[in-house]
Amino acid sequence: MKSFGKWIVKRRVFVLIFSLVLLIPSLMGILGTRINYDILTYLPQSMDTVRGQDILLEDFGKGAFSLVMVEGMPEREAARLKKDLETVEHVDSVIWYDSLFDEAVPMEMLPEKYYDIFNQGDTTLMAVFFDTSTSSDETIEAIGEVREVAGETCFVSGMSALVTDLKGLCEREEPVYVGLAVLLAVIVLAVFMDSLLLPILFLVSIGIAIVYNLGTNYFFGEISYITKALASVLQLGVTMDYSIFLWNSYKEEKLRNGGDGESAMAEAIAGTITSVVGSSVTTIAGFIALCFMTFTLGRDLGLVMAKGVVFGVVGCVTTLPALILLFDRLITKTSHKVLMPDIHGLASGLMRHFRWGLAIFLILLVPAFYGYVKAPLYYDFTGVMPKDMECIIANTKLKEEFDVSSTHMALVDSGLSGKEATAMLAEMERVDGVRMALGLNSLIGSDIPEEILPDSVREILKTERYQLILISSEYTVSTDEVNEQIDRLNRILKAYDPEGMLIGEAPCTKDLIGVTDRDFKVVDAVSILSIFVIIALVLKSASLPVILVAVIEFAVFVNLGLPYYTDTELPFIAPICLSTIQLGATVDYAILMTTRYKQERRRGKEKEEAIQIALETSIPSIVVSALSFFAATFGVAVYSNIDMIQSLCSLMARGALVSMVSVIGIMPGMYRVFDGLICRTSRGFGKKEKKEENHYVAI
Repeated sequence: MKSFGKWIVKRRVFVLIFSLVLLIPSLMGILGTRINYDILTYLPQSMDTVRGQDILLEDFGKGAFSLVMVEGMPEREAARLKKDLETVEHVDSVIWYDSLFDEAVPMEMLPEKYYDIFNQGDTTLMAVFFDTSTSSDETIEAIGEVREVAGETCFVSGMSALVTDLKGLCEREEPVYVGLAVLLAVIVLAVFMDSLLLPILFLVSIGIAIVYNLGTNYFFGEISYITKALASVLQLGVTMDYSIFLWNSYKEEKLRNGGDGESAMAEAIAGTITSVVGSSVTTIAGFIALCFMTFTLGRDLGLVMAKGVVFGVVGCVTTLPALILLFDRLITKTSHKVLMPDIHGLASGLMRHFRWGLAIFLILLVPAFYGYVKAPLYYDFTGVMPKDMECIIANTKLKEEFDVSSTHMALVDSGLSGKEATAMLAEMERVDGVRMALGLNSLIGSDIPEEILPDSVREILKTERYQLILISSEYTVSTDEVNEQIDRLNRILKAYDPEGMLIGEAPCTKDLIGVTDRDFKVVDAVSILSIFVIIALVLKSASLPVILVAVIEFAVFVNLGLPYYTDTELPFIAPICLSTIQLGATVDYAILMTTRYKQERRRGKEKEEAIQIALETSIPSIVVSALSFFAATFGVAVYSNIDMIQSLCSLMARGALVSMVSVIGIMPGMYRVFDGLICRTSRGFGKKEKKEENHYVAI
């Protein structure tokens, strides 16, 4: 490792130039990576709801679906608007009353049932089908054109409209996310580090690694908007530790080498590589655990963040050393006194009152775990979006005017007899909350041959294999009422056609609830087990993994359990993602303190003195690391108008502080109580070294 460090130091100018050159293909990769704004596409492909969407596109040529409302438009103008909408690229068909009845029949002469489907007050309703999928780029462009064609009095609802508006909001907010994270992290580091220039160099190095990470996402084809929004902020917070460690190692080696910066940096690089392995591997393991989710959004976020940690480590031992050596004199000129309170007094106080830390741990553990298990989750994305978004205004109007909150579609065997189809539609309409079930047999009944209908109508609702049924519901997506309604509709559907499929946003969301509930348990188990094994290997102990994981999980329980007691709903993805992210971050703090405690015990110190030294030397690094992570995520949480991003960043910010307090306040008491057990079940404890050396530990 030392030879590698010497190579980096000797060729530092080449390293910097090469790092900057690599930014060009990385930026091209960022521009070439598609962003997916529809998280329902990450459901397992084997599910009926997902297969049904594919069949709808293949057999009917219909993918995305939106309900378009127009206010104050006379019937003739509405008919012209329908024809104009049909000319929009990627619009497959538009269903209005003249799609089902002769245009010569005035709307007022329709049976009340069908009149109410398309008209309420002065508002006219049309169903628009697109020949592309819900979140495709073509559909997003088509939604924009539909809005333009229909004019200011147009309201477009549905998942595709939500995806379109979400994309615009994310593109406006994401540059601000990064700017806030960088600004607040710089402020924290400038206060707690010993140079005003140093935070900027840290962030330049980490920024380059972030660009590499985002650029290599090109090879995945696409990433989710959640991953894109969080990746930069998370990578900044998680990998900042490695930069802090390199700088501390460099300073100590420089003092030891009589001010020789090049030799000191070569030693610091070697020490950093050796020491961050255990820390980075545990963090990577936490992210890789997300790949075990059947809901593949976890794999999307897990792979990107694991890759980001690797780029962060590489940048810390290549780009950052080159920058520090290049600006060494300027770093010295901008140095200042570190604004850190007296750590000795704090450590002594924690040692004297260690029982309080353990008491708090024991008292809060059960209620924290209970809150963690019972924390309320939401799965409906429209309900937590800004109320002034166009799609949210449209959804509200659809509910107020037509009493429709969600729309399902059923795919039924085209060979089903007219009598059976009519009976099935009648049963579906009797289900609580169903406003309307519209199929081919709704128009012709069971005794009239379908051949009397125009081909254009039959093509909309029937193919050789399937017939399509539209079902409007009063109930909102992801509620208990709509989920029960979907169960009843499925029972009716399967009774008439065992191969029939119910599809749409609400059925997909119901599947999402079941999938993520299973995923949560699997990811939790995999992440804890993998980190347990890594800690055991790194620390060579049978007891320390139990102690560390207990403290780490306590911090996770407190953070994710608080929403239950504050009656705050979390996005469904929060428990899955946050438990692994906080687990990976907190284990760094725990390993830092534990490794130093082990070193001091090995050097022959008594347990109280060893714990005191470990506490004093670890607190500054833990505080700086936790506060920089807090700063990077807190600003985004305050600024973001996207509730899912806001909630995730708020939890990460609070989690950083909870983890910091848990490790500093509880770990010393654990060492004191279990010191004998630790020494007996761990290698390297209680063996006094012949020669005392300085050891550097990574967070």
